[in-house]
Amino acid sequence: MLTWDEEVKPSSQKPLDGGSLQNRQEAQPPLPVQAPALQPVSPSASAHAVPAAAAQQRRVNAADKRIINGQTDVNQLVPFKYKWAWEKYLATCANHWMPQEVNMTRDIALWKDPNGLSEDERRIIKRNLGFFVTADSLAANNIVLGTYRHITAPECRQFLLRQAFEEAIHTHAYQYIVESLGLDEGEIFNAYNEVASIRDKDEFLIPFIDAIMNPDFKTGTPENDQTLLKSLIVFACLMEGLFFYVGFTQILALGRQNKMTGAAEQYQYILRDESMHCNFGIDLINQLKLENPHLWTAEFKAEIKALFLKAVELEYRYAEDTMPRGVLGLNASMFKGYLRYIANRRATQIGLEALFPNEENPFPWMSEMIDLKKERNFFETRVIEYQSGGALSWD
Repeated sequence: MLTWDEEVKPSSQKPLDGGSLQNRQEAQPPLPVQAPALQPVSPSASAHAVPAAAAQQRRVNAADKRIINGQTDVNQLVPFKYKWAWEKYLATCANHWMPQEVNMTRDIALWKDPNGLSEDERRIIKRNLGFFVTADSLAANNIVLGTYRHITAPECRQFLLRQAFEEAIHTHAYQYIVESLGLDEGEIFNAYNEVASIRDKDEFLIPFIDAIMNPDFKTGTPENDQTLLKSLIVFACLMEGLFFYVGFTQILALGRQNKMTGAAEQYQYILRDESMHCNFGIDLINQLKLENPHLWTAEFKAEIKALFLKAVELEYRYAEDTMPRGVLGLNASMFKGYLRYIANRRATQIGLEALFPNEENPFPWMSEMIDLKKERNFFETRVIEYQSGGALSWD
């Protein structure tokens, strides 16, 4: 079984530097893949067979593969060196799902009922959607326009392609919920410009996207390699591994009370996907460290620790903003210990010391939300069984 372990400051409402987040992400065109060029073929080559020795020299030796700065042909998937990446790719494929397969009828009726949900519950739902509709687009842009072109291990690239598709599915899911409930699309999709607690989290992430999307950025120096490593840590450990936790807990808590069960079901699937993304990212980080130990300096570790502390602060401010009063048996202060617990786990997973010793998980039920391969649906809507090939069986 996989495990899901795990104040609002004044903010100017001026547009983000360089325009909106969307414009900033679309400003950089796709860049060519950094990979060894294929050998040119001479005009006479078509008439003559390639010598066997020359052909064999172009074959990939698994031992020569590297996570970054590799010199092997990235178009040759096998022989595998990073089998863990391929296995995770296969696992994500087996977990395939689509948003419109989830029935939203009960959610729609509950949302339209004036007495169906409290104002605090409605605030949680809208704040959640306001953050997530942008967050998964940021994650996809980071993969497609940044990370992918710098990774030279094809097995890892294969997972990244699947991950990018899953981020698109997640954005689709949030749009599907917004459309089903008849919410104001402008309000929800522009929340990252208008809600301080959401805006602050996105602004924290943007520099780490921009750095590796820069057309002039290339790995190959200790400084640039550390820049890429830092970006990987921010997205695997802090974005997918921390910034999603308040929102997931809130919506799944609604589901536990038999409210918004369709939305909660989709969040449960997304939670499982993001757990896989986080686990893959941590493996990628640790393999990159193993191959490049000179990057893991005391100064670099101190910088990463500071980023962890800032991320915990930002996510706790988001908890306070989304839950100004107690609701669903939860309150914002409960998340302080939870976020510290998660930060400890993420830090130790990449070789750092725990930042907040002796913190415990106040929501142990969250760890039960991942394994959907064969179990009764947590929200009592139907029995779910995942078939071979990832097909969903719906009653």
